[in-house]
Amino acid sequence: MKAEAWVFGFLAVFFLVVAPSYWFLSSDPTGTAALVMSFFLAVLVAFYLGFHAKKMDPRPEDRKEAEIVDGAGELGFFPPYSWWPLWCACALTLCVLGVVFGWWLALVGVGAGSVALIGWVFEYYRGEHAH
Repeated sequence: MKAEAWVFGFLAVFFLVVAPSYWFLSSDPTGTAALVMSFFLAVLVAFYLGFHAKKMDPRPEDRKEAEIVDGAGELGFFPPYSWWPLWCACALTLCVLGVVFGWWLALVGVGAGSVALIGWVFEYYRGEHAH
């Protein structure tokens, strides 16, 4: 995670240089505030990744003498296809449209969203992909 920490560190330095330049050239408080907050966010992520990189064993991509073979093996759990994110998005669409057209539609969206979210959370407890 050292590489990622360095990337966010360079990004923080970039925002640190750009924010005052932007302020002096445009006098725009909104954009300057966004750049300052982006700087703090990049510092936060860089600190977190750098802090945990010291505690972890180096990954193959963090070692200069690593071979391609060192990165072989299981990379993690990647879920198969799922229809639940589609239904969650449709329910969120109903909620947003409910704010525009009528609160009754938002309530329908909340009900449908509850069902879709529960289905998404518990999809590995039932059916074809049950554990």
